Parts: sequence; C-alpha cells; structure tokens
Amino acid sequence: MASRFARPIAVSVVLIALVAIGAISVMAEEPAVPVAAAASFSGARAMAHLEAIVAIGPRVSGSEGMRQQREMVVDHFRAAGATVTPQRFQIRDRKSGQGVAMENIVIGWHPDRQERILLGAHYDTRPFPDRDRDDPRGTFVGANDGASGVALLMELAGAMPGLEGPVGVDFVLFDGEEYVFGPRDPYFLGSTHFARQYAAGRKAGETTWSYRAGLVLDMVADADLAIFQESKSVSWPETRPVVDEVWDVARRMGVRQFIPRPGYEVEDDHVPLRNLGKIPTADIIDFNYPAWHTTRDTAAACSGESLEAVGSVVLQWLREQR
Repeated sequence: MASRFARPIAVSVVLIALVAIGAISVMAEEPAVPVAAAASFSGARAMAHLEAIVAIGPRVSGSEGMRQQREMVVDHFRAAGATVTPQRFQIRDRKSGQGVAMENIVIGWHPDRQERILLGAHYDTRPFPDRDRDDPRGTFVGANDGASGVALLMELAGAMPGLEGPVGVDFVLFDGEEYVFGPRDPYFLGSTHFARQYAAGRKAGETTWSYRAGLVLDMVADADLAIFQESKSVSWPETRPVVDEVWDVARRMGVRQFIPRPGYEVEDDHVPLRNLGKIPTADIIDFNYPAWHTTRDTAAACSGESLEAVGSVVLQWLREQR
C-alpha cells in the first residue's frame, strides 16, 4: 500500500468489529441498485487475476518479477482493446547508487474524450515484509498490497470498451510506490513522476485533455473487507465530492463494505496526484489489514467477493459520470 503512515480517526475498535460482523447497520435501508448494474464485474475472474500475479512471486521495481508482471498486464489490456503507453523513468537507488529503471503503465480507453477519469493502482511490491516479527526479510508477494488493485483493473477492463457517456478513462499502474529499504527512502515514485509530467503538460499547453477526478485502489481484496473513507480524501474540498459520489453509489447498491465515515488518514498515491497534478483523487483502501507488510499477505487472505464489492461500485460510479 502506501507510505503507510496511517492514523486512526476516532473510530472505536469495538464499533469496527460490530460493523465487520454485521451486528449493526451503518446504512439506511433503501432499495438497492439492480444487480444487473454490476453484472459485468466478476469477483471470481478478478481473484483469478490476483492469483496469477501472486504466482509470479515478489515484484519489486526493477526486478525480473516486475518484468514478468508488466508483460502479463500489458498483454491483457491490449487484448481487451486498450491503448497501452509506457511511461519510463529512472531513479537512483539511495543505498547502492545504481540506477533503477521504473515504468508506469498508462492504459487508455476512449482516447477521443477530452474529459477523463483516472483509476490508479501501484503494481510494485515492497522489497521485504518489514512488519513481520518472525521473518522481516522473508518473501513478500503482496497479494492485497499490490496485486489487488491491479487485478481489479484487469477485470474492469472488460466493461470499458462499452462505457457510454462523455468521459474517457485511464487506468495507470504506478511503479515504485514502495521501493523502500530504509526510513529515509521516498515513497510514491511512480505517481509523483506521473503527476509532475501531467502538470507540466497542462502548464505548457501540450496536454489538451484533463482529469475530472481520480480514484486510487489499494488493498481492496481483504477477505474481511471494511472500507472507511480516507481522511485526507474527505478533508480536501475538491476530493470530498468524489468520496460522496462513490459512497453514495455503494449505499444505493447495498454494498455494505463501504463504511460512510472517516476511518484513517493514509499517505498514498492520491497525495501526489492531488498536490502535484491537481487531480481531485480519492483513496479507496481498507487499511485495517493484519497481514499488511508481512509474509501472510497472500492470496489466502484475499477474497473474490471483496474484489467484486469494490469493482462493482467503481464500475457503477463510472457509468454514472455525465
């Protein structure tokens, strides 16, 4: 997930537990959106994508695993009809001094539409499971923290060619979100590069299209899913409407994994997108994940049902953009 400096926002642990087991309701009872509205998003297929990514193993920036993953997802999105554009850049490893090749992947749908939506996810894995008390230098495959957002977008691709309305969509897979070996290493390398390039293009008049809004999808497959509103996304005046729209869709669809109040303040890819790129971007994240940054972050801790809950809401939100 992100820089992972997260603060709980006055939410009772007991209340969270009650919500998670369904002991209390956090949404008013209203007629749900017909199931057909989300029929084209399959949690089972999304979970299969997640498992295929995890089977590659660690996918640290600049590694062979990252190369294999990149080849897999590029082939997938091109086969689905997207325009796929690499955004290459290089960083210098702070420890070794060696250059590390990085590559964001921009996946475009309906490129003729000038007003656009950005859906972002990081596709690198942390070098080590540093929060694992038993094996902090073990193998980290990042099933939820890395693969879940990518898998969701892979499944969402099937619905994009038929997306009606005036708004185009770009999926962006960010590299180097957590290429972090020590406390001084910077996070969000890919999203920071993307945001700066977008801002520079807009300022120079070279970029004629613009982003209406964005969502970052991170850690969205937890088998015990509860997505509170991320505090920064709520507090920024230009992103609060995005949060309100998404959670309203979830309410109308009866997707109760979306909890309509702030839960955590999280540093994630939405921060440079908003602060540097001036793109109103909200973070969709379940930060209450015990396997975070441990060797236990495997496919066994994830759920296709959770991916479908998030993917169906995102798809319906896209369909309602006018």
